[in-house]
Amino acid sequence: MRAARLIKMVLLLQSRPSMTAAELARELEVSERTVARDALSLSEAGVPVYADRGRGGGYRLVGGYRTRLTGLARSEAEALFLSGVPGALREMGLDDAASAARLKVSAALLPSLRDASRTAAQRFHLDAPGWYQEPETPELLPVIAEAVWDDRFVDARYRRGDGEVERELAPYGLVLKAGVWYLCARAGDAVRVYRVDRFSRVAPREERFDRDESFDLPGFWEERAAQFARSLLRTAVVVRLSEAGARGLPYVTDRAAAREALEAAGPPDPAGRVTVTLPAESEEVAFGQLLALGPEAEVLEPPALRERLAEAAARMAELYGRDQR
Repeated sequence: MRAARLIKMVLLLQSRPSMTAAELARELEVSERTVARDALSLSEAGVPVYADRGRGGGYRLVGGYRTRLTGLARSEAEALFLSGVPGALREMGLDDAASAARLKVSAALLPSLRDASRTAAQRFHLDAPGWYQEPETPELLPVIAEAVWDDRFVDARYRRGDGEVERELAPYGLVLKAGVWYLCARAGDAVRVYRVDRFSRVAPREERFDRDESFDLPGFWEERAAQFARSLLRTAVVVRLSEAGARGLPYVTDRAAAREALEAAGPPDPAGRVTVTLPAESEEVAFGQLLALGPEAEVLEPPALRERLAEAAARMAELYGRDQR
């Protein structure tokens, strides 16, 4: 949008002594003619943009002009990037910083743009927790979030299995997944994932750690989440599916596993049914998932699961075969 482009242009010129039209066009992904028009619009709005003509010329801000956007404190600016997740900010104890940041940004914008935060909020909202669950904020989340912001080591006690373990952690980042908070932290030479609600004690140290600047939190989480989802699928189930069953399979089980199973299936039989080998978490889980497909799915293996579904089908037939009294 043009308003966002104008703000970016001012910030670019603020960060460098001068920039050529070609440099600005490349950064803003527009033509040099558009750069010239935008510079004129900024000048008319009171931003002192000056164009040096001739060879080696370019655009610059006159008299050390600084936009009030740079009045943001570090914590406020960082919180602003999360301002579309108000619940998450509140749980981490950053809602006051985000509110202050939004006020400063609104004050720095042109009058015609000052309703931007309100109009955006009326169009986009993120509700992270899943359905049918009441999210709980882990008690130690604000302490962990502060250590993440400050790159401070923490001494932590973590519940694992039937006991607790002590860990010295370098907290790299927090992830909110379906209403559950996870901490990605370096322990020794490896970065691991911890559920925040399983920490029973977290004590930040004065000592700071050197963050690995090549660490990519979104990429790390995506890879680990995929590994975790696959690690749960320990049982193989052979299923014969009708066309309706094949369409419904991704809606009752792991979507990626269902898609891969369908892609690996051979051609349909004369009745139009395909046979797939489906990874499942367990026979118990597979029973509930495939039962939802009813007669559109026939389990061939393992035998115990086939027998259990056959028994359930017989009981349903008996139940629905009775006269309604």
